[in-house]
Amino acid sequence: MQLIIQSVQVSFLAMGVIFLVLGVLIWVIRVLVHFLPYSAEPAPAPKASAPAAAAGSSQDEDHLAAIHAALAHHLGKSPQDIHIVNITSQ
Repeated sequence: MQLIIQSVQVSFLAMGVIFLVLGVLIWVIRVLVHFLPYSAEPAPAPKASAPAAAAGSSQDEDHLAAIHAALAHHLGKSPQDIHIVNITSQ
């Protein structure tokens, strides 16, 4: 019986130490957040580039038409239901 009581006491002591350490960590994090708040960096400015359709090149328009048709066929929709907004080259 003595062994069971000792094991219960050690378990409660260990849990107490763990919760005490967790409480101290939470307090330290709250203090750090209060004194050093997070501030996100501003988003980078978007690059100014003309869209492919506004370039006026017939080759770009042909590429856009081919992409549009392939996408419509792949999705099984009519081409009027699909609106391509942005195309970037890699």
